[in-house]
Amino acid sequence: MEMLEQAVEALKEGKEPSLDDLLREQTEVELRIPALLPEDYIPDINTRLSLYKRIASVGNDGQLTELKVELIDRFGPLPDATKNLLEVSKIKLSAANIKVDKVEAHEKGGFIEFYPDADINPMYLVKLLQTEPQKYAMDGPTKIKFMQSLVDRRDRINFVHNLIERFAQNRAA
Repeated sequence: MEMLEQAVEALKEGKEPSLDDLLREQTEVELRIPALLPEDYIPDINTRLSLYKRIASVGNDGQLTELKVELIDRFGPLPDATKNLLEVSKIKLSAANIKVDKVEAHEKGGFIEFYPDADINPMYLVKLLQTEPQKYAMDGPTKIKFMQSLVDRRDRINFVHNLIERFAQNRAA
């Protein structure tokens, strides 16, 4: 059903639906932080499962914000793990827009792996690698590694989000 919705959305935007895009799995984001709806926040398992499904199907930042407001209205202030879950979802949305296959970050760095057809500006990538070689390195044709101390969860979330936004702002023409 989700594939059909994506195809209809593409047609509404005047685009030709791409089978490759429709068959791609959702961007994978692993930040090695707790990102969940805790049982003590939402005790009913069916409600939690329903909300996980809704979070996974969010299509833009506006919908994610609406869902965040709904969670606060229904269940109270967000626990850290739920804030993390919503931040990871936001990163997934941004990453999917620039054709990122996978993002992984941990205490000492991580990587971003792009799909082969990602529209990343090669000149921006070269500039990034040359100006900060101690921080960034290529690991194959579609993977960029970053070496950065990211012990704090907020630092990790912000670093990954900002890096993806930098790539989004410097797309290939």
